[in-house]
Amino acid sequence: MTAFLYAGQGSQFVGMGKDLYDEYEEFRTVIDEADFGFDHKKLMWEGPEEVLTDTRYTQPCMAAFAAGVTKILLNMGIVPGAACGLSLGEYGALFAAGVWDLRTFLELVAFRGEKMAEAAPEQQFAMNAIIGTSAAQAEEACEAARKTGFVKVVNYNCPGQYVICGQEEAVAAAAEYAAEHFNARNVRLKTSGPFHTPYLKPAGDALRGKFAGAVFQKPVIPVAMNVSGSILKPGDDIKEMLEYQVQSPVRFEEDLRSLIRAGVDEFIEIGPGKVLSGFLMKTARSMGLKVRSFSITTAADIKKLQDQRQAGEMV
Repeated sequence: MTAFLYAGQGSQFVGMGKDLYDEYEEFRTVIDEADFGFDHKKLMWEGPEEVLTDTRYTQPCMAAFAAGVTKILLNMGIVPGAACGLSLGEYGALFAAGVWDLRTFLELVAFRGEKMAEAAPEQQFAMNAIIGTSAAQAEEACEAARKTGFVKVVNYNCPGQYVICGQEEAVAAAAEYAAEHFNARNVRLKTSGPFHTPYLKPAGDALRGKFAGAVFQKPVIPVAMNVSGSILKPGDDIKEMLEYQVQSPVRFEEDLRSLIRAGVDEFIEIGPGKVLSGFLMKTARSMGLKVRSFSITTAADIKKLQDQRQAGEMV
């Protein structure tokens, strides 16, 4: 079974999607029909980078990219048997699962980006990737640093990589603890707010109100959700899960484990970037299993995928 994986915020770059726009009508149609109230094409392809990395602009641009690539794949006859995404990417997964039409998908993501930007407090926050520890060790480092301020694990990405977020001093203290006690490596991430923490509750509240007026269809394929780390079950409330997603940790590693256990053995990452494929491979190895993965960022990637399909190497 093949699953589509959708990238999260942070993998955007100036120029993303320009070659896809030039070569694929499906992608071009999505980009041309999108209306976010700003010139998203100019921003995606010309920048400036500091504006593209602003949450209120990043998220709709990433959503348009995801929808365009999805349309290309579907037109090629590649239909996912399951889907998942990292944070923002979860919306792409739900779009692929038929929960929303294109217009609703793009509208909800643009709203999410705006409200997340508005909800972020003015005080300085930081985000660090803690590499080379267990989840329990990353949590211990945060607990040890809490006397200096707020900090917690917000992304459980894959074995050995966990992201912490919080107030500057507390994040620095947690990173130092992890390095000293567990020989962890720390990488500072670019972020514009305390995403997936209780500080984003105002954004969750705003999303709850927005969802009340939006049409949500039943997903036609299994979707693994960030809040639970498991595949949607009958009775799960998608609206409620998305409301809490912006203010709760992302359990992406568990999402991947859930999909692999469900029989997914091939993943197509819809980028930009290849970050999720790296998380996937580490997770699969920790399970003693092998999976196939392919990442799509450029038109050349699409052509390579077509060649591999014709050669019988992919679905």
